[in-house]
Amino acid sequence: MTENDQRITPPVHISGPRGPWQQVREGMEVRGNATVCTTWGEWLPSITGDPGLRALLGRDWQRYRRTPDPVVRTRFAASRLAVKYTAAAALALDPGDIDLAYRLGGRPYLRGFDQIDVSLTHTDELIAVGISRLGRIGVDTEPAGRRMSFELMQDHVCTFDEKQELALLSEDEQSAAMLRLWTLKEAYTKAIGQGLRLSFTEFGFGVGSPALLAPDGRPAARGEWAFGTWPTLGRYLVSIACHDTGLDPSKDTRVETMLDDGFLGAVAELVALEHREQQSEPLAER
Repeated sequence: MTENDQRITPPVHISGPRGPWQQVREGMEVRGNATVCTTWGEWLPSITGDPGLRALLGRDWQRYRRTPDPVVRTRFAASRLAVKYTAAAALALDPGDIDLAYRLGGRPYLRGFDQIDVSLTHTDELIAVGISRLGRIGVDTEPAGRRMSFELMQDHVCTFDEKQELALLSEDEQSAAMLRLWTLKEAYTKAIGQGLRLSFTEFGFGVGSPALLAPDGRPAARGEWAFGTWPTLGRYLVSIACHDTGLDPSKDTRVETMLDDGFLGAVAELVALEHREQQSEPLAER
């Protein structure tokens, strides 16, 4: 069994809009991050029977309506609802107040909350959403039973040191270790915004270590990264990569504390000024 960094909140299974969301709030308060795992089927009642779906999807509504395949359309809606409800739980907001937008590579972000990072991934029926207030986060998932051939994939996935370690394992152990390494490396490259553009042989983790390593096995970070891999829902593997910028000591993720005090003060002054001007206008002009 491999180690996991204690700075990462273990994945939480959410069975739809009703949660439970308390562990997400606690994870954000205590560790600054949280990851939700759910299945698209658990969101089906909200997609087919909620008259407020259009308002919840917001700018994604048109894409949802234009998707011809009903299964793809439903999974798309479920993944966006999962992101919005996760963000709402983390920020103590209503899901309808979350404005989801996308960067050039398609990575979702929360408009108006630049400090909050979001990662979305899915495989088969599983959807996983990671959220962090401390820095970048990347999440990746694969079916736990997926077989990965060490002989066929070692030159594409492993550093020299990882090859040396895996060569000592049995075939079944090699497959499990390769799957863990694959998801960890996917999570890391997603977190840094590189995807498959960064070769997996340029960095490593080792068979039993959650630490980021250089190709020669030496440490490649100074503690700013945290990694972990967990079994989820009995049939999936989820890996998480979290970066801590060290710039946010606050544990309060409520929306009123995530916004700048100066900005809030300026808004309050403008509202008060507008109110005074309205009160001073002649009645005929109102």
